[in-house]
Amino acid sequence: MVIGVPKEIKTLENRVGLTPAHCADLVKLGHKLLVETKAGEGSGFLDEEYQNAGVSICQAEDVYSGADLVVKVKEPLEKEYSLIKKGQTIFTYFHFASSRQLTEAMIKSGAVCISYETVEKSDRSLPLLVPMSEVAGRMAVQKGANYLEKHNQGRGILLGGVPGVKPANVVIIGAGIVGTNAAKMAAGLGANVTIMDINVARLRYLEDIMPANVYTLYSSQSNVNEAVKTADLIIGAILVPGAKAPILISRDMLKTMKPGTVLVDVAVDQGGCIETCKPTTHENPTYVVDGIVHYCVANMPGAVPFTSTLALTNVTYPYVCQIASKGWQKACRENEELKKGLNVVNGQIVYKKISEAFELPYSEVEHHLS
Repeated sequence: MVIGVPKEIKTLENRVGLTPAHCADLVKLGHKLLVETKAGEGSGFLDEEYQNAGVSICQAEDVYSGADLVVKVKEPLEKEYSLIKKGQTIFTYFHFASSRQLTEAMIKSGAVCISYETVEKSDRSLPLLVPMSEVAGRMAVQKGANYLEKHNQGRGILLGGVPGVKPANVVIIGAGIVGTNAAKMAAGLGANVTIMDINVARLRYLEDIMPANVYTLYSSQSNVNEAVKTADLIIGAILVPGAKAPILISRDMLKTMKPGTVLVDVAVDQGGCIETCKPTTHENPTYVVDGIVHYCVANMPGAVPFTSTLALTNVTYPYVCQIASKGWQKACRENEELKKGLNVVNGQIVYKKISEAFELPYSEVEHHLS
């Protein structure tokens, strides 16, 4: 199979879909690799390394026109829509439920869209989302601590405090991978941490393993309302796989917060769990609403691309091998995890939560696997 790896064009997105080492392995398996020039440069991988792995270096148009399978990191942007061919397989993060424009563009393209974020194991874990969620959870605390500084319009608070001065209050809404990693980081820096979720079993588990400065709290709306009033840093870490995130912090709630409080919405890829959330970039990461600092970068792990690329490709590579060796239909028939990653196939939505998000027609995935 011909596999293409384009350069990511999202603002300051420096990750890449495959490393030279993975490309070399795919070449050994008999596949042909087309990698866009400078695709790996942001992650520290030079064109020369890809060429030494047996890859053909070319322009974006040649990657898309020549590839049967395109392996990316982020969703295609508008200028890429016309490059995608009918019947071509695109394997990347899509987050369709947050963008009707993207959804309709991929329907129109006739491509086969397999989304990293909905590939799901039998235990309901999301193997291709986990490593980036780990990175984003840890980064959320780093960024939050930075924007709490006064020159960044924050409250002027040191996250861990000092002897004689209380540490910051950190509230994390969502106790999944993002929330757990954020709690570990915030606790390690000495903050007072409250982590909230509606899964009591998960809260009980975290109560056992987390340090003494992490407290668990059931995520009822009244508890959220009260918790944000005394928070210095609030991290939205909600995930509903394949669907739009629910709004848990309304604009009216901002008026109850202390001026200079920092909001980090890691759920921004899925529409955000904060009503005033809008996607930002690493170039212009924050904005202020009612005196509250919002950090809503939609590709947080892109800021640490060497770590993120390695963490991501370690888990995507086995699935790339399956698709490349068997074709998408056979690979999805034989691997239930990969089948759940199918979102749009040949002009039809095959993932129910996406059709529900936009009230668009839904087609059973089984109809497309024969």
